[in-house]
Amino acid sequence: MELDPTTIIGLCAGTCTTFAMAPQAWKVWRTKQVDQISLRMLVLMFVGILLWLTYGTIIADLSILWANVVAFFFVSYMLVVKVKDVRVRGWKHD
Repeated sequence: MELDPTTIIGLCAGTCTTFAMAPQAWKVWRTKQVDQISLRMLVLMFVGILLWLTYGTIIADLSILWANVVAFFFVSYMLVVKVKDVRVRGWKHD
């Protein structure tokens, strides 16, 4: 596969936006604290990422797929921890 300038820009953009979530995911992993993270935001991000993955698969775009596969793992992990927290503490509207 040839990496043309458009694909390189897409990969760089995907790297920036995806790894912007890494510090939050790392903090959740270290502390298991999710009370400051909105469940609605995580669900919306999860759905958006699934839609981006679907779109990236349909058009076979490497930069969209790569960024969203990585983001899927970050958001999925935080969503699982948040749902467990909600089950233990109860639903608090955020």
